[in-house]
Amino acid sequence: MSTRSRIGIQIGPDILSSYHHWDGYPNWLGRILQTHYNTKEKVSELIDGGDMSCAWTNQSFKDVDGLYQIVDKENDQYGPQYYSERGENCPPVLMSTEEYLTKDNNEEYAYIYRNGRWVCYDMNEFNNSKQPEIVEIPTAPLSH
Repeated sequence: MSTRSRIGIQIGPDILSSYHHWDGYPNWLGRILQTHYNTKEKVSELIDGGDMSCAWTNQSFKDVDGLYQIVDKENDQYGPQYYSERGENCPPVLMSTEEYLTKDNNEEYAYIYRNGRWVCYDMNEFNNSKQPEIVEIPTAPLSH
């Protein structure tokens, strides 16, 4: 089962973001973002790739006779697994901070890179009475 999330970077009053499908909870994705995407340049590059299955994996999509299969990346490299690798057009989207933090997006967590650090919001997707709230990202780094 997926833990849907959205990864964004603050640009003035707006957020440029991409959808992230697997393991979006702070204990994994939050730590991956803090460990491997910890500069404005790295965050921008991650988001510029568009929507993704996973931000940190050694697998990618490969077209094999018109069918997309999951294959290991060369040299055991790690990085994002973008939907564009399987021919989809899912570019990042720009929205206001208010739009970004609405429960209508159907993600369980929302991450914003602002002022040189990551902030994680639990969107309380399954709790209709609660608004999004900031949650702590564990500080221990993950390597793979």
